[in-house]
Amino acid sequence: MTIEPQKTPSAAPPRDRLGNACFALHIAVLIYVLAGWLFPERGALTFYLLFLPGMLLHWRLNGNSCVLNNLESWLRTGRWRDPSSREEGQWLATLIKDVSGLQFTTAQMDLFTYGALALLWGTGLSHLILQ
Repeated sequence: MTIEPQKTPSAAPPRDRLGNACFALHIAVLIYVLAGWLFPERGALTFYLLFLPGMLLHWRLNGNSCVLNNLESWLRTGRWRDPSSREEGQWLATLIKDVSGLQFTTAQMDLFTYGALALLWGTGLSHLILQ
């Protein structure tokens, strides 16, 4: 696996209100995905254990794109897909690149994302079983 550092730092284009709202919603979902396994209630953990595979299934059925990006595209352009959007289907990779300058291949991001989600799902299941 190779990680190619960005040669020259480039600032991400500024976000407008809609972009900020969609970004904040993505961050909220990311925080839930990373920390949802900590919920002490059985119902909340059960929902979390259904949510993670549901999120993966939704990506796969939606062409590896998040419905949040699609909604932003639809609100901006009237189309479900916007080929000019740098985040559509690449939100996490774009975030990592903007923050660190590291650019990962699609295969590397898939390996990281699916591996992390499997680990988080297993952690949530363990938490539920040990309650």
